[in-house]
Amino acid sequence: MLNESELIEGCCKGNRASQKALYDHYCRKMLVVCLRYSKTTAEAEDILQEGFVKVFQGIKNFRQEAKLDTWITRIMVNTALNVQRKKMYLYPMVDVTQIILPDQELSLSGINFNELLEMIQALPQGCQIVFNLFAIEGYGHKEIAELLGISEGTSKSQFARAKSLLQAKLVKESKYYDRYGESKI
Repeated sequence: MLNESELIEGCCKGNRASQKALYDHYCRKMLVVCLRYSKTTAEAEDILQEGFVKVFQGIKNFRQEAKLDTWITRIMVNTALNVQRKKMYLYPMVDVTQIILPDQELSLSGINFNELLEMIQALPQGCQIVFNLFAIEGYGHKEIAELLGISEGTSKSQFARAKSLLQAKLVKESKYYDRYGESKI
């Protein structure tokens, strides 16, 4: 196995073996990123493919100031956002000036990864995107608003709605909550 620098150098030269090695090393992790931003596995695989095309086209510009894994993840997230942004007009988003967030924090620890992924994929598109960007990727609402071309209030309301929908889904799943709605996690 080539080290990271050798992989990057080989990919910069267009070496197919290096590209395959890079893809094989990162594809599973990046598919998980793509799945969080899509509704189906097929859609996630399309995003993954498009993302890796961008990785190979842009690797000559990779300055190695960040980890390669972080750089590739950023490309996958941006690719997923571009795909979803094209469909945003189909999904209504509510812009509110004051958001009332649920008092109870949403705890997702202790939940099986596949169940969590299904819950995230089941969210309405706008909620799904904002939830991923805020809760998982760590973007602020101002950054999300700029990325998606929405207001900061809309980002906050979509996140609040996502939390509320996930909370309701967790309450429905009695294995995570007792009969009074108190978290068992």
